[in-house]
Amino acid sequence: MNKTIRRVSVFSLLLVFALLIRANWVQFYEGRALADDSDNRRNAIETYSEPLGNIIVAGKAITGSAATSGGDLRYKRTYTNGRLYAAVTGYASQAYAPTQLEGIYADLLNGTDTRLKTVMDTVTDQRADPGDVITTIDPDVQKAAYDALGDKKGAAVAIDPKTGKILAVVSTPSYDPSKLTDANTAGTAWKELNADSDKPLVNRALRQPLAPGSTFKLVVAAAALEDGLYSSVDEKTDSEDPYTLPGTRTVLKNENTSAPCENATIRVALQYSCNNVFAHMAVQLGQDKLKAMAEKFGFNDDSLDVPVRAYASVYPSDMDESSTALTGIGQFDVTATPLQMAMVSAAIANGGELVSPHMVAQVTDSGGDVLKDYDDDASTERILSASTAEQLQSAMQTVVEKGTGTNALIDGVTVGGKTGTAQNGENNSKAPYAWFTSYGKSDSSGKEVAVAVVVEQSDAARSEVSGNGLAAPVAKAMMEAALKN
Repeated sequence: MNKTIRRVSVFSLLLVFALLIRANWVQFYEGRALADDSDNRRNAIETYSEPLGNIIVAGKAITGSAATSGGDLRYKRTYTNGRLYAAVTGYASQAYAPTQLEGIYADLLNGTDTRLKTVMDTVTDQRADPGDVITTIDPDVQKAAYDALGDKKGAAVAIDPKTGKILAVVSTPSYDPSKLTDANTAGTAWKELNADSDKPLVNRALRQPLAPGSTFKLVVAAAALEDGLYSSVDEKTDSEDPYTLPGTRTVLKNENTSAPCENATIRVALQYSCNNVFAHMAVQLGQDKLKAMAEKFGFNDDSLDVPVRAYASVYPSDMDESSTALTGIGQFDVTATPLQMAMVSAAIANGGELVSPHMVAQVTDSGGDVLKDYDDDASTERILSASTAEQLQSAMQTVVEKGTGTNALIDGVTVGGKTGTAQNGENNSKAPYAWFTSYGKSDSSGKEVAVAVVVEQSDAARSEVSGNGLAAPVAKAMMEAALKN
């Protein structure tokens, strides 16, 4: 064979091999990436070619699917009481990636979850009938929180302390997820929602940690009792009033200047929310012991899934003593979500045991058969001794019965709580956050609930912003709804 022809033949053969290798690479390696690409419209066409599965609250679907009038997307998502449940469901949109439960369980809800496939589905390569998501949400508690928050900017969470079931997740102002479902109209709604300074798309209940203020004093009190710094909530503390932050000339005053806060017991200090007591207590314990206790309650956990990933609540490190003192009153760089502060009250109410919080009970196939039971998988961890929990319950009851939390009193219910008013902005230049965390136990049925509420902003005058004035009434409404016979 001619030498030149041989070289051309070899080169041509190499080109053929290169094309075969590239074709196989695209088909077997890049094919999945191309199929999953968000810009691949085939995915949306496939997802919305049939009705989606549903998200269920108390046996009723709060989602649905409706036939579209034209185009290649045959169905779109619909919502019942969308604003009420937006912090739970999120949205499933023809134009944008799904969020919240819609996003986490997208494969289950659109029928592509491999657990849904029957033998025939596998043989025919057909999409399976979609499954459903059964939530732990109590519609009465959810509505009570939403109605009580009203036009305030804030959030609320309710948990069953014994089971970890999340009974309510509310974030206000809310939004109507139905406005984002249709690709033809979603763009305008998306721009409006993202331009809104109140940030309605942010899930404040799970994903916006704020300074918890005096509600964090429960964590400090728990650390002091567990460490043995004080033997009981009725032992006098070593607490000068007013208290000068270590290494500074800054005097930390109490909101109520006439309160008996000098050397007050933990019970009295919680009752009157004495800053001097808990700031000094934080310094006495030291940041390492406080951090350890905070982490037992769930702080600094960046992998908390309920199953929506909750933002980590933070107890900081590497502080001087003056900063450590400020963490004792829930300031400096301490932050917490309403979920986290509900977990604090839940663990105290449950005798010192923290059950992992979750807002999905089960996921099922189209026939109702359970694919996964999250109630059975809930873990329980003892984080406080039963004695410490009992003492803190008693002190929290004092707060509600004759302290700063009287607006949470409920006839026939034993209520314990803690108020908080956290500074906001440089030099406290913005309206403070109003917090309330509590638990309630029905005297007749024995049912229990733990809640946390934060109000970021309301129409109240700055002087009227307080945990008892703004947040406690919301908590009361939620507890009443949860504990009704």
